[in-house]
Amino acid sequence: MEATITYKEIEIPIGNIHLKGNLRLSEKSKGIILFSHGSGSSRLSSRNNHVADFLFTQGFSSLLFDLLTPQEDTIYENRFDIELLSKRLLQATLWIGKNKSTKHLPIGYFGASTGAASALTAAATLGTKIKAIVSRGGRPDLAIPVLNKIQIPTLLIVGGNDDVVIELNKKAKNKIKGICEIKIVEGASHLFEEYGALDKVALYSANWFNSYLN
Repeated sequence: MEATITYKEIEIPIGNIHLKGNLRLSEKSKGIILFSHGSGSSRLSSRNNHVADFLFTQGFSSLLFDLLTPQEDTIYENRFDIELLSKRLLQATLWIGKNKSTKHLPIGYFGASTGAASALTAAATLGTKIKAIVSRGGRPDLAIPVLNKIQIPTLLIVGGNDDVVIELNKKAKNKIKGICEIKIVEGASHLFEEYGALDKVALYSANWFNSYLN
């Protein structure tokens, strides 16, 4: 029998704004994964929801939330403001740590594209409070100043056809102090739109979190 997804719409208060989120709660959760989206994306990202659904079947809860309000997202520069996006992720992490349904769960980060940079930056601040990170098609080079502070297990997943990003991830791997691996999904482009590519991302992610989210 397939697991039934508990899907709840929430709002995370930050100062005078509220960020909308979708919270999946697994009944016997091994941990919770916070998703940090790429530029121009949101909690409704079909790719990240695909991964979150698979993680749920593997016993992981997740939070997909908007790092920017609709008004903020109209300002193009905000989408690449790693400092701002990282602060938002930190605030969401604090919310998870206080919420009665999630405060007992170990936390992992899943970052896509520029969202990987904000996940790495937030993790550098929180240290071992974050147990593991997965990056999909990430831009860890945008977090160069903090990479030597990353000591938690980090998985960098890159499409085999995404040549420039492969090189950026290889350089980032050399700077990360903790356990770090690169997984290449052969035949996949930056957005992993090819048949079966996202399934591999989801499987690699679940395996990583199963190994280190404890």
